[in-house]
Amino acid sequence: MNKNWQISPEQLFNTGPIVPVLVINELEHALPIAESLVEAGVKVLEVTLRTPVALEAISTIAKHIPEAIVGSGTVTNREMLQRSYDAGATFAISPGLTKDLLKAGNDSDIALIPGISSISELMDAIDYGYDHLKFFPAEASGGVKAIQSIGGPFPDIKFCPTGGINLNNVNDYLALNNVACCGGSWLVTDKIVKEQNWQEITKLAQSALAHVRA
Repeated sequence: MNKNWQISPEQLFNTGPIVPVLVINELEHALPIAESLVEAGVKVLEVTLRTPVALEAISTIAKHIPEAIVGSGTVTNREMLQRSYDAGATFAISPGLTKDLLKAGNDSDIALIPGISSISELMDAIDYGYDHLKFFPAEASGGVKAIQSIGGPFPDIKFCPTGGINLNNVNDYLALNNVACCGGSWLVTDKIVKEQNWQEITKLAQSALAHVRA
């Protein structure tokens, strides 16, 4: 496995307890969203590759906000992983996995966090050397109880659960020994972005960090 990453999966998971999942539809929103989160102390930013401007948004954030650790999300194949690296992403997160994607991740210069929702997928990831994984969709796949149960036979695997996580249940996940951080979209809602209420993003992020650290 390639170790020439700017940041390792372990460092990424340990940087902060919350990873905002960002869907950026307008390029001009990229910097104010990222700046608002970084101001609050949230540095790891996942920009999903679900919009036409996503890769350019990653490049813009990487260039102008050096404090941010920006990566790509919804990476589903080898080509998207390479395009993420070319755009300046320092990590990539997939919703699931294929063996070809796992191979590509081993050869890549950015850390890949594969997504799993079953024991069989987890075993495939382990076979290719991965021990830091996304658990998705978390709530729909058994939530806290599922991840807690997985920790029995696989105590060395660390998770970043995403999907259905919010301020009401995030601490239940973070209380698990095998959960290092959680992904979520509640810090940056469509309504806030449409209103360009960037200060509200900072307030929500600060409140979320205070909540999980209390």
